[in-house]
Amino acid sequence: MWPTSPDQLVARQRELACAAPAPWHPGHGSLAIGACVVCFARGQAGPGAAGDRVWAAAVIMRGRLLVAHATTIGEAGAGYEPGLLALREGPCLEAAVGAVGSRPDVLLVDATGRDHPRRAGLALQLGAVLELPTVGVTHRPLLASGRWPDDRTGATSPLLLDGEPVGMWLRTRTGARPVAVHAGWRCDIDAAVQTVVCAAQGHRTPEPLRRARTLARVARGDH
Repeated sequence: MWPTSPDQLVARQRELACAAPAPWHPGHGSLAIGACVVCFARGQAGPGAAGDRVWAAAVIMRGRLLVAHATTIGEAGAGYEPGLLALREGPCLEAAVGAVGSRPDVLLVDATGRDHPRRAGLALQLGAVLELPTVGVTHRPLLASGRWPDDRTGATSPLLLDGEPVGMWLRTRTGARPVAVHAGWRCDIDAAVQTVVCAAQGHRTPEPLRRARTLARVARGDH
């Protein structure tokens, strides 16, 4: 289900950018929020290459409770190229989420969604593959730009790409740098922001992503 060449990936991204799946909204109940992360060998510099060892982790949390988690080891499909991250990380993230054994209501991904040359970054593509609503959360935008929000928890400001809103800066904690929140698969910008606010739990990075990153690094240390 994952493209194996840049040309195949670009074609798939263009298809996904035009897709119109049924929208998802957080609702008012307690959410099972998933997250997935990959990490690479310590000290690895540059864009890497196909065959790099990858440690991936996925978690599901409900509030502060860790409901389920899993880690996997795999190989990168390619080196890193902007706009083509799915070639490097996509199958590894899918494997980690699949290993958890249950499905979250929504999945947080350390990647962009509509903030992408073809409006279909890895966060959006992973959601399409898994058939799960997804939200991208990154430290900075890929191509979009926008002024930072006010320095207060919950403040937002738009991220624009060619004049189109593709995400939001979100201040998850007063005094901390905002995170970039990206609309993903079945999630518009409002749904994405609501999900990240729910998952932040007082940290700059949403707690499910923090937990997944820690698990991936522990798995790497064990090997």
